[in-house]
Amino acid sequence: KTDFINFISDQEWKSIEPVSSWFGPSSFLMSSMSALFQLSMWIRHCHGYLTENVGIPVWGSYAVFALATLFSGLILGLVSGNRLSCDYCV
Repeated sequence: KTDFINFISDQEWKSIEPVSSWFGPSSFLMSSMSALFQLSMWIRHCHGYLTENVGIPVWGSYAVFALATLFSGLILGLVSGNRLSCDYCV
């Protein structure tokens, strides 16, 4: 507590360099990082729901998430691949 009070009263805070805007809390990088953490918590919640409430074994829950990952990658690949092939056709 004393160190904090001295930090403020002696104005030591003026000697600290500010955080760059790239690493600020509202930057794209930090917003993306926050979204990834929220996604991981949602996946954890879904895993708990599937194993505890639905009764799917743990390996079955992992299989569901693996298939969802493969399917979403397939869809994203088809969408981006289709766009690239159309750019070369024109």
